[in-house]
Amino acid sequence: MSGNREVITGGDFKRMVAGAYSEFLLEYENINKMKGVGTLPGTHILRTMGAAVMPLADAKDDSIGGLSRRVATAAVFGARGNAGVVLAQLFRGISTGLAGKYDATSSEFGKAFQYGILYSQRVIPEKLEIPFITVAKAVAKGAYHAVRDEKPISEILEAAINSGKNAMQVCGQDDAGAYIMNSFLTGCLKGLDGNFVSPAVSLSLGISAGKDMPDPVKDIVKPYCVRLRVKNSTASIPELERQMSDLSSFSIVERLSGAIEVHFHTDHVGKALEQAVGWGPLREVKIVNMSESHTLPARDAVMPVAALAVAKDREEADILQDAGASILITGSAEASPSIAEIVGAAHSDLASAYVLVASSADYRLVFRQAKKLLGNRVELVLCESTEQAIEALKKFSATLTAAENVNNMAV
Repeated sequence: MSGNREVITGGDFKRMVAGAYSEFLLEYENINKMKGVGTLPGTHILRTMGAAVMPLADAKDDSIGGLSRRVATAAVFGARGNAGVVLAQLFRGISTGLAGKYDATSSEFGKAFQYGILYSQRVIPEKLEIPFITVAKAVAKGAYHAVRDEKPISEILEAAINSGKNAMQVCGQDDAGAYIMNSFLTGCLKGLDGNFVSPAVSLSLGISAGKDMPDPVKDIVKPYCVRLRVKNSTASIPELERQMSDLSSFSIVERLSGAIEVHFHTDHVGKALEQAVGWGPLREVKIVNMSESHTLPARDAVMPVAALAVAKDREEADILQDAGASILITGSAEASPSIAEIVGAAHSDLASAYVLVASSADYRLVFRQAKKLLGNRVELVLCESTEQAIEALKKFSATLTAAENVNNMAV
């Protein structure tokens, strides 16, 4: 179709994302049975997708660029497991291609999708031509030819799906990563056409969890870190903390040098700042999107360096703490911690630097992405098991720097 003038709107994008979530609701149990990207990849994908879709329910921005950025931010910050990190980077690439656009032509959206494929490939550190990479390259090639021929977006998606299916026939149908890519594309196409069938997601983005399904509400992320000073010496600290608790997942309110220092994480910056305006004159307001690389300033840290580890239950937490962990977050191979949980722990200002100890290969990419976001104040020790993590933690020393600890703790 030469000279195609089709326009993809923010509403179209919403339906595509809802369609993808719906498709994963239907397929995540099948994906869990496949090999390739860790333990229960379908559950990790579904929870990452749940985090991505939730911001659309109350989004005021109608632009496709703005909506895609919201989805990418939530997906990156809410990513769980290796599979979730790869999916989040797909959204991040799409957002990059749609940045600043109110609507998009089919060609522009097709090119944005190709960005997504590129970003998702880059996050996989292994050099091997694994099935996901093989399928992703085939999908990108199919999309490229359809974009070049100025096809409508539905035909671009169909071309990408068909190319992916052909590649899956060659590399194997039972690879979770390859199947996830195909399910995502299929869901986007169904959403665009309004043909997705899951009762859990309506066209108005009313979302509910079915029996034995992860509840997306539990995966809502608050990716914006806000720090500010309030010139007010009489406000009640407990009252300000109470007000912040309704809008944030993490907050610190303390009186320093005749002013009130406030640090909180939120998904509604405007609402939170409107609340803060009533406390007194605001000074030094700083807003950081924690799903992007950012400097983590140390403010009156309790210790120079701390070790962070993941525990599946209270018993394991006690063992890891006795071994040397100062910060513990909940998680396991089956229920990977999200990037938000790791970054949020590091933002607690407990230490000036952190050593993050991963005890499973199933969330290795999550830890790598956390370091990419937090920068040089964070170092990684990537273990294959809890037993290895315990041995590494026993070598941790609060008298050494994070980098020195990593050299000593390497397994």
